[in-house]
Amino acid sequence: MATLIQPNELMYTLFEPKTMNRFIMYVDGIPSFLMYKCDRPKISATRQTIDHINIQSYYRGKSIWQEIACELYDPIVPSGAQLVMNWIRLAHESATGRDGYQTEYQKNIVINMLDPNGAKVEQWTLYNTFPSAETSFGTLDWTDEGKLVPIALNLSYNYAVLEF
Repeated sequence: MATLIQPNELMYTLFEPKTMNRFIMYVDGIPSFLMYKCDRPKISATRQTIDHINIQSYYRGKSIWQEIACELYDPIVPSGAQLVMNWIRLAHESATGRDGYQTEYQKNIVINMLDPNGAKVEQWTLYNTFPSAETSFGTLDWTDEGKLVPIALNLSYNYAVLEF
């Protein structure tokens, strides 16, 4: 039996897309205007196998929240490098070798997507976030003609929640 196609499925419907450049990222201790690039949360899951005689079936294993990459400006004041290094030092102070407690270096981060008028249309909260893997304080080059020095920061987190 044929199914009828609804007119709203055939005709173009006007919509306002979310754009990559309309977001604000809130990290305690780092001003939001410094954060100019970040990934949205990423999740993957392992696949587990059940062997039974000569067949296999599968089920979903553990969910894994992937690291996200961020970039921020490094102005003279406030020094982006100093703000990021202060966060890193909460986890490990290289001058003394002292490691910090999770409650000191893990922070909850909020990423808001905005509409054209600046209203929040999407909010992610990343729980227990900390700098991980690699932090790069940029490359310096005398032959460059004035590009800004970025700071690249990878962040790990325990889980993320899409609030709305």
